[in-house]
Amino acid sequence: MAAAGTSAFSKFINSPVGPKTIHFWAPAMKWGLVIAGLGDLTRPADQISVKQQLSLAATGLIWTRWSTIITPKNYSLATVNFFVGCTAAYQLARVAMNKDSSSEKVEQPAKSA
Repeated sequence: MAAAGTSAFSKFINSPVGPKTIHFWAPAMKWGLVIAGLGDLTRPADQISVKQQLSLAATGLIWTRWSTIITPKNYSLATVNFFVGCTAAYQLARVAMNKDSSSEKVEQPAKSA
């Protein structure tokens, strides 16, 4: 039983996407972008950079697809990029809703006057 566990562990260590390769460490470090995006949920929507979030959403979605095309397929990279894209898309939705609600507040006094 212990030999099977050791065998599975050594397969993981020596795999093409294991911790001896960049294919493991790049996605591991990229989770920092997701954590930063989640941390920005507390930031007011008017302080979010639209250009930055657009670029994060685009690269997240592009690299999600690319991660499943390359050899070896890197599902860890696909997963983190998917969440980078989703987090950025959510931030963009927050900005859009904030701008929409801001324009409604400006228009309401003009209509009642």
